[in-house]
Amino acid sequence: MRACMVAYTFYETDNRVRRYAETLAGRGDTVDAIVLRRPGQSSFQVLNGVNVYRIQNRVIDEGGPFSYLAKLLMFFVRSMWLLTLRYLRQRYEVIHVHSVPDFQVFATLIPRILGAKIILDIHDIVPELYASKFKISERSLPFRALVLMEKVSVLYSNHVIIANHLWHERLALRSGRPQKCTTILNYPDPRIFRLRPRTAIDTEDFVICYPGTLSRHQGVDLIISAMAHLGDKASNLKLLVFGDGAERERLTAMVEEHGLGARVTIGGGVPIEQVAETMANVHLGVEPKRKRSFGNEALSTKILEFMAMGVPVLASDTRINQIYFDQDLVEYFESENVADLADKIFTLMNEPSRISALRSRGLRFLEQNNWDNKKHEYLNLVDSLVQPPLPDASWRWGL
Repeated sequence: MRACMVAYTFYETDNRVRRYAETLAGRGDTVDAIVLRRPGQSSFQVLNGVNVYRIQNRVIDEGGPFSYLAKLLMFFVRSMWLLTLRYLRQRYEVIHVHSVPDFQVFATLIPRILGAKIILDIHDIVPELYASKFKISERSLPFRALVLMEKVSVLYSNHVIIANHLWHERLALRSGRPQKCTTILNYPDPRIFRLRPRTAIDTEDFVICYPGTLSRHQGVDLIISAMAHLGDKASNLKLLVFGDGAERERLTAMVEEHGLGARVTIGGGVPIEQVAETMANVHLGVEPKRKRSFGNEALSTKILEFMAMGVPVLASDTRINQIYFDQDLVEYFESENVADLADKIFTLMNEPSRISALRSRGLRFLEQNNWDNKKHEYLNLVDSLVQPPLPDASWRWGL
């Protein structure tokens, strides 16, 4: 089978896109990926059997909705052109388009007319993400326009994959097409996120880590504030942050303002293999999403990834987290409460038995909830689109 992934993302750091692409390539399918390019990267590269086409540079510096939209539209045009050319040469059976944005799915127009099957994968539900990012009302015209675009995108697609069950319920209701929707969570890939020896831990430091997007709803600033709140009470506390996003400059300024330069490291986006190596050598993973934002419903990939690495997790008590994880699996703090976040960090620093219990339960949970055990859901879906089941002909024989 020939397949193509299309995503407005950096391939090396996007676990969800890579997991699908490399799973198909691993079973012998020919897979292309049309994605973004960081400054200095090559336009084409083969990674783990996937042909990666990087068609557009991106620096995450959007100051408003129009600059953001301009980059999306440019990617749409370029990806549509390349998709059409590639399709006419090698006829993809499946094109898997990743949102954000939803309208990216229409870049497949010519291949779809000529017979390709189209999957729309909704990582983040767009109307709510846009409303949170640019502070618009859900009663506003832009929000309602995005809901309409979402509905049309679902109608156009042959099938839709959604990143969590809460959004599945909402999208199925809004689109009126529940039969076209499937939930597939961001399960960790055991080839990358697995228990491994800890080789770089300084026993005198307690290292906490946040790997991911640097957006306001992610709440990374809350961790920095919690460290400042603890002050000399936890002088051996260190924070590692890895990721890209619009909040980078503000976070860097906060570190300097609080005099935490020697204790906080803010690195850029790196391939997920390097992220995993770093995660293996920390004491605690922190997921600090804001509840009064888009983050209340966005399930974090990093929680399951930390568990797979044998790293306990301290997480915000968002609605989506509490749907999937009980208090035996993660330690919760009250969302946006810096004092409570600081107290929970300090408590865990001084309760190795709690750390050990969280680690053990997380590893048991991941024995079942990992990509090796769940990838058949995706492969069966792809195969059902390419080779639909034959009609039941038993009536012809009186069976």
